[in-house]
Amino acid sequence: MQRQFTVSTQGQGLYEITGQIVDWVRHAAQGSDTQTGLLTLFVQHTSCSLLIQENADPDVQVDLFAYLARLVPPANDPQMQYLRHVYEGPDDMPAHIKAAILPVSLSIPVAQGRPLLGTWQGIYLFEHRDAPHSRRVIAHLV
Repeated sequence: MQRQFTVSTQGQGLYEITGQIVDWVRHAAQGSDTQTGLLTLFVQHTSCSLLIQENADPDVQVDLFAYLARLVPPANDPQMQYLRHVYEGPDDMPAHIKAAILPVSLSIPVAQGRPLLGTWQGIYLFEHRDAPHSRRVIAHLV
């Protein structure tokens, strides 16, 4: 089974999609042989990522975002002068770098029609661009 999810972003940040994914898996597994299996999520873009991260304390997302902003600053930062791909704005190439070091796909075991996420784990789309975007996440359940 497969489905495309659209995630609307409003700029850089983490967007939790756990509820949508869990609901789809539960619905897809009802009345099928897919009570146990593997869920694969894949984002069809080169400037955002997918993460499994803590969803209890919002400070975790704030700190993660701040760390990555320090690790990969905008292209107009003096330490990023070596970048050549800058014609799409100062956030573009850094977004590609972040997507290169963070996952763009996730594999999550499924049992009894539910993704086997830990107690504090949530699924996030991590937007690395400043402008709003409409992102496509493909879910595949086997």
